[in-house]
Amino acid sequence: MPDGIVAEFASADALAAAFERMRAEGRQDLHAWSPYPVRELVRAMPRSRVPWIMLVAGALGGLLGYLVQWWTNAWRYPLDVGGRPLHSAPAFIPIAFESCILAASLAGFFGLLSACRLPRLHHPVFELDGFERVTVDRFWLWVHDDQRDGDGALAASLGRLGALRCTRVGWHP
Repeated sequence: MPDGIVAEFASADALAAAFERMRAEGRQDLHAWSPYPVRELVRAMPRSRVPWIMLVAGALGGLLGYLVQWWTNAWRYPLDVGGRPLHSAPAFIPIAFESCILAASLAGFFGLLSACRLPRLHHPVFELDGFERVTVDRFWLWVHDDQRDGDGALAASLGRLGALRCTRVGWHP
């Protein structure tokens, strides 16, 4: 997260109004923290790609599970037991289904960790005084400040939108 301004708000409505105003001004790199989901922010956030990753991984996992069974039972090591067919699709379905579920769940787990940039042991907002109240009753908005305005125009704009306080936060990994 590059340099930016973190603003604290007392209500979800003030946070949503500030978020929409910053979006209207053309700022795209915004992060919000709140003690509960704020409906206006959930609608404004970009959609996750994790469900699509899970769908593709599940389909590939199921296909791979089916192909492994086909290769071992019908192609590479065929055994004629009691006159049964070598390629019996109904017998292959349970393991293919379980392979699908396993691949999709692993892709979802690691995709979510990647999307959330976890595990993260340190974040600069953890050092802000009062940030621990984000789990109780406070709302925070981080706005990327690409101009690094020295006159504090961004902080003043957030103050007019109802911010209780604004703090500059810089993080250089």
